[in-house]
Amino acid sequence: MACAGRPGSGRKLAAVSSTTDAKEQIATALASIAEEVPALAPLKLVFAVVLRGRGDVQQFRVELPERKITKEVATDARVTIELPRAFFNVMVSEGARVADWREAFHYGQAKATGVPQLLKLIERVVDLHEERARLRRAKQH
Repeated sequence: MACAGRPGSGRKLAAVSSTTDAKEQIATALASIAEEVPALAPLKLVFAVVLRGRGDVQQFRVELPERKITKEVATDARVTIELPRAFFNVMVSEGARVADWREAFHYGQAKATGVPQLLKLIERVVDLHEERARLRRAKQH
């Protein structure tokens, strides 16, 4: 594949697999969420991320708090997150915040299934974070 800058320049672009891209994107999303909601960072959890593309399904196992991401079926996952690959790409590239992810789950773009107590715990931690952020903004004004 020739360099996009100048046709015939002879330079080659590094080929990057979609798996590597997906792993990096998952890591980016995790880092963003952990930065925004630090209370979720130490959570010990194994979950699956299922990215559906055109005729293709990629499954990743994510282990927290180490943020170890592997491309495999997560048979020990306690939570599964499913979403279209194109939607996930846009969310990560635009630097989606927790509120954006909450909206995606609310409107059905993303779906989380698993142990109800864990899902409620995560939702409660995010709710408390958002409430604290609202109170901080209210005090500043």
